[in-house]
Parts: sequence; C-alpha cells; structure tokens
Amino acid sequence: GRSVSTKPGAIHIDVKTGAPRWVFQTAHKDVWDYDIGSQATLMDMPGADGQTVPALIMPTKRGQTFVLDRRDGKPILPVEERPAPSPGVIPGDPRSPTQPWSTGMPALRVPDLKETDMWGMSPLDQLFCRIKFRRANYTGEFTVPSVDKPWIEYPGYNGGSDWGSMSYDPQSGILIANWNITPMYDQLVTRKKADQLGLMPIDDPNYKPGGGGAEGNGAMDGTPYGIVVTPFWNQYTGMMCNRPPYGMITAIDMKHGQKVLWQHPLGTARANGPWGLPTGLPWEIGTPNNGGSVVTAGGLVFIAAATDNQIRAIDEHTGKVVWSAVLPGGGQANPMTYEANGHQYVAIMAGGHHFMMTPVSDQLVVYALPDHKG
Repeated sequence: GRSVSTKPGAIHIDVKTGAPRWVFQTAHKDVWDYDIGSQATLMDMPGADGQTVPALIMPTKRGQTFVLDRRDGKPILPVEERPAPSPGVIPGDPRSPTQPWSTGMPALRVPDLKETDMWGMSPLDQLFCRIKFRRANYTGEFTVPSVDKPWIEYPGYNGGSDWGSMSYDPQSGILIANWNITPMYDQLVTRKKADQLGLMPIDDPNYKPGGGGAEGNGAMDGTPYGIVVTPFWNQYTGMMCNRPPYGMITAIDMKHGQKVLWQHPLGTARANGPWGLPTGLPWEIGTPNNGGSVVTAGGLVFIAAATDNQIRAIDEHTGKVVWSAVLPGGGQANPMTYEANGHQYVAIMAGGHHFMMTPVSDQLVVYALPDHKG
C-alpha cells in the first residue's frame, strides 16, 4: 500500500485558515530520508488557449523535478508511477510497489551505479571500493534498507537537490539547478547493537552529540533497529568511491521543451583532497554542494554552494564562469541581490557547514556589481 502521509511532498496551506488545500507526494513510504530540503520555485507557464498557468517547480533529493499547478497541485508536466523494490526488512511493512518519476523534466542525477563506476587514487583504492560495492545490497534507486549487510543509497540524502532550490529567469525562461552525485552506504543494526554503539534519541538525558544525531548514526527510537550512516567512500583516504564529478550545475530551457542548455561540474579541487588536505588545484572536479543560486536581470547566475568556498558569476546562456572570489567561510547558502542608492549588490552569508567540512565563519559578504554604462 501507499502512505497517506503528506511527506515527503509539497503541501498548499490556506494562510487564512491553516487548512491544507492540496498535497503532492514526491516519494511514497519514505525510509531513505528523501524529505524535500528545497523551497519551491514559482513561475508562470503557458497553458491552453493562451492562458497562463501559475506553476510551482519542486526539486527533490532524488533528482526528480516536479512541475505542479499551484492552484490544485496537479502535475503540469508528465509524472509516471514506476515499479520500485517493495519488500521491506520489517515483516508486514512493505515499501510502496511504485514511485513517482517526473518524465517531463530532465533528471538531475546520473544512471544507477555500476561496479565499473568505482574509483580511487590508485588501483588498490579502486579495488577497495569495488569490494565495498559487491558487499552491499544495491538494486538501484529505492534499494530497501537492510540489516544483513550495508545497502547503497543513490541518490543519497544530500541529493540530487538539497537546500537552496533553483533560480529562474522569467525573461529568458532559463531554470538553473545545482545538484549532487553523492551516494550513501548505510546499514540497519539490531536494537541490541544500537545500544552497544551508544545510540540514543536526542531527548534522552544521557544523549551526547555523535550518539545519534540527524546527520549520522541514529537510534531510531521506537523501532526494532538503529542505523549506521556513512558516505559511500574510502574511509581511509576520505575520498568518495564513485568517480567524479560529485556536484553539477544545469541550465534548463523552460520555454522550449525543458531542454538542457548546458551542464557542467560545479566546484574545484582547491580546498579538497585526500585525507582532508586541500590540493590547491583549480580543476573543476565538481564537489558536493548545498545552497542555491540567484539570477539577475542581466543574465548572471551567482552561486557559491560548493565545498571549494568560492562564489561565482556564471553566464546563464553559456555556462561560462565570468567572475569568482574566495569566501572567508563555506558558502552553503543562497546569495541575494538588492539595489541601494542606485547601485546593485550581491550578498551571501558565508557561514560554513560542519557536515560538509567547510570553514565556519560569521561573515556576511557583499559585492558591488559594476554600474551599467550606456
């Protein structure tokens, strides 16, 4: 069966009454942490008989982007229910036999992983990751959680698209999306094992950070299992087991058939490397990224998000980086643009992020855009 829960999904609430008007679920009976980290992006789309349809663009951690009518929550672009692995690890609690796929939008993900996708700095590193791949359960997206051995979750719970959402230029019709290619390597453990590991719910008086937080191993209080959560990586080098890129940025033409205009890796190796050592190299390997973009009327996309701690200005039509600067901390936030005294500025909170291991800062950084001449 299918859960009647509203999550993960988009929900329209009447601000006057607090009552829900409609719900659209983006994954059924979620056990993969596929909640929606992104806010919706609003736009208008052409409808029948020259009418305008108020649309809502909903990116997801799955890399599926759903385009809905804001008035009733119905899909504007096609959505299909496709078969998905349904047996569950808990007797009497099967997964949904189908899951929704947005077939009218480009998928912000790579194909299901294969053993040949495993990667490393040396043949031994690659062999290590191939062995990990073979030792895990993996049947593609929606592989069900398992207690007998680890399972690979791809897309991982960092996306696809996590927080930050997409930006849209109503003049050009270009939609900008940044997204991740970062699988997870998780395993359920028995309640006895969870207790031995010291996993406690956060409301336990003896709880200590690292003992079952939102971004790591979890006690899953009230269930027969705890969970051990790790990236799908070589834990000895700190490098992901799948080959780069690990983060991308994509431009989609929403006025002409939702076609991909360009797509590039987002983020360099300058602040990243094995054993946590920055390489200082400007190679565009594509790094994990969180935080969205903003697009100006002049067609410039401003985005930080990547773990190289840079903010970039990108030409929305070509994907070319026309300017960049190094931030004092991680830019895992959305930039904003504003006008003051006749001048335009771009600002970003460079606060950093502990889970993404970017430098922590408390600085609000503001850049002045050049004044337009003639």
